[in-house]
Amino acid sequence: MRKFSAILCLGLFGALALPAQAADVAVLDWRQALLTSDAAQRSMEQMESRLSGQQQEAQSLGQELQQLQQRLQQGGSLPDAERQSLLQEFQQKGSRFEQLRQQIFEEQMRSEQAFLREAEPKLERAVEQVIQRHGVQVLVEPQGVLHSEIDLPNLTREVTEILNSLN
Repeated sequence: MRKFSAILCLGLFGALALPAQAADVAVLDWRQALLTSDAAQRSMEQMESRLSGQQQEAQSLGQELQQLQQRLQQGGSLPDAERQSLLQEFQQKGSRFEQLRQQIFEEQMRSEQAFLREAEPKLERAVEQVIQRHGVQVLVEPQGVLHSEIDLPNLTREVTEILNSLN
């Protein structure tokens, strides 16, 4: 991504320094291209499959915690022993819920990082192909375009198509 980020930064500065007629300028939302690729969809499906058991357990615990909380709020007349038992159960389930939530988050982060490491060289190849195919001299992100008198070609879909063909 460092090389790719450098290309985008240089492209942005170049777009500001050169008139549009002197350079073929195009727009690329590389995040969208990457995230809508077939590989990203497969990676997300695999991650969801791996996490489905934990997510179901967390959802079930969340519902149980809501029910326990309601019982505790309505249980002003509960005997102390029963109230203590409910509080202890609430704390145990709450702790397990937080543990699951953290595990799910960490696995999502690991999965995303692994996908990005694998996808980066393919993204660079796809971007290089599109740059060469269209003779692009300046490539900017959509967020980097403050104003343009002309419609700039958006190469995002084409990069996604190339990414899909590289899998």
